[in-house]
Amino acid sequence: MEYLESIILGVVQGLTEFLPISSSGHLEISKAILGNDLSNKESLLFTIVLHFATALSTLFFFRKDILNIILGLFDSNNKESKNFSISILISMIPAVFVGLFFEDFINSFFDGNLILVGCMLYITAILLYLSDVIKLKTNEVTFKNSFIIGLSQAIAILPGISRSGATIATAVVIGIDREKAARFSFIMVIPLIFGSMFKSIIDNGGLEFTNYNLISVLLGFISAFITGLLACKWMISLVKKSKLYYFSIYCFIVGSIIIYYSFNGI
Repeated sequence: MEYLESIILGVVQGLTEFLPISSSGHLEISKAILGNDLSNKESLLFTIVLHFATALSTLFFFRKDILNIILGLFDSNNKESKNFSISILISMIPAVFVGLFFEDFINSFFDGNLILVGCMLYITAILLYLSDVIKLKTNEVTFKNSFIIGLSQAIAILPGISRSGATIATAVVIGIDREKAARFSFIMVIPLIFGSMFKSIIDNGGLEFTNYNLISVLLGFISAFITGLLACKWMISLVKKSKLYYFSIYCFIVGSIIIYYSFNGI
């Protein structure tokens, strides 16, 4: 893999992991454009590194929130932190279930099928539009709401469905404050990213480091980490200002383009 390709894929992963435009869908598109000449082991290593970079960027960006949550677990008087931690665990249940039992089927169904990715981008566009036009309420992140948001995260395993877009839109639709929705969405995915990484490593019998350009890996990691930080900050600002309809338009346009070119064999 060329250095420039590594940087491009890192930027795509870092931005699209947090911006509501589907990281999996855009990685499929990027691989189709750049060409994917990596073996399965090499591709796994690079994918793991990029996801690890975005997970670290989330940990760094929300380090104060996460530290407060951890400290609150040991404070018998801090009921809010305990409830938030339990809410995070509850939100993971649907995605863990789907990841354990249906991920391979879903991946095989969507592998290289850009038409389906385009259709899923249409769904993402609709969700983002709804999240901007819905009227705000004052609901909290309850255990029930956490499970509902978790269902959206599970559905977002489909390439083209934005995880952040689906979870934030769901949270806003059920009445949670926009900024709280964004923060919950980003923090709830951290355990899943690490869990998915370890599952992929185990399922594939470990990582392959031989005959691989480690400089390319490092460049991909750095670009994903930096762009992940920028995307986190930008996304929270956009959610607060109800500006997600811009991404709704973007997803609709990109979905239309890839469906058109897929049907026409270009």
